[in-house]
Amino acid sequence: MTDFVFIDSGVGGIPYMMKLLERKPDSSCLYIADSANFPYGEKTHEEVVECVTALVQKICDKFEPAVIVVACNTMSVNALDILRKKFPSVKFVGTVPAIKLAASLSKKRRIGLLATKATCENPYNMELKNKFAADCTLVNRPDPELISYIEHNAFTAGRDQCLKAVQPAVDFFRQQGCDVIILGCTHFLNFTDVFEEACSPDIKVVDSVDGVVRHAIEVHEGGVTGGLPPVRRGSEQRSASEGKAFPTLYVTGFTDDLEKEQYFALSSRFGLTFKGKI
Repeated sequence: MTDFVFIDSGVGGIPYMMKLLERKPDSSCLYIADSANFPYGEKTHEEVVECVTALVQKICDKFEPAVIVVACNTMSVNALDILRKKFPSVKFVGTVPAIKLAASLSKKRRIGLLATKATCENPYNMELKNKFAADCTLVNRPDPELISYIEHNAFTAGRDQCLKAVQPAVDFFRQQGCDVIILGCTHFLNFTDVFEEACSPDIKVVDSVDGVVRHAIEVHEGGVTGGLPPVRRGSEQRSASEGKAFPTLYVTGFTDDLEKEQYFALSSRFGLTFKGKI
């Protein structure tokens, strides 16, 4: 059994796994990028559900996860309820835009949501807005080009290139009078420090990493294995001297050799064991 499996359409959810391992370094963790179906943000609701359920079925058959962290806002807002019904033996933790946190920080009461087209258009965001930010204006910006850039270039591009890539989005929100930007697609979390530099000093940047990781740990420790540590069977590598688990990365496919090199670079940067295609 694997403690935590993190899923996303690509590299977006990596920061969630790395943050969890900071807090629980002995956890067995797998990261699976559904790269064969990237991007999710341009898919219909039905297409998202079909892709995610097929991926989760494969994960359950192969890795017996205790907790699956759906480290993708588009997957979560479209398929989380369906996943919980279809796979009742698995605990799911989703990710949604940090609208509540943004509202608590905004003085102008104008907050920006940077996300995929599917996330921006999902009615669930309006429910969150009405519940936690009723007195705020929510400015949406779907940005598939930036998401694609991060997926294919984030870990090989220079700092100046990264700043240039995010600048159009930051300029848009600044022109709209927003004083908080929500990173509503997990891909953007790989650029958090880049966004913070581009937004300084007048715009705050928020995300859901801390809240999701805290909840995932609570769910795992809340009795998913009857209160006993999970039995592990070869889904991880472990250091006998340190007692730490080394996270493993899988993908569902490669578009080309450049994409393959990107995942090798990512694995090297974060100390992941890259296993190739699931």
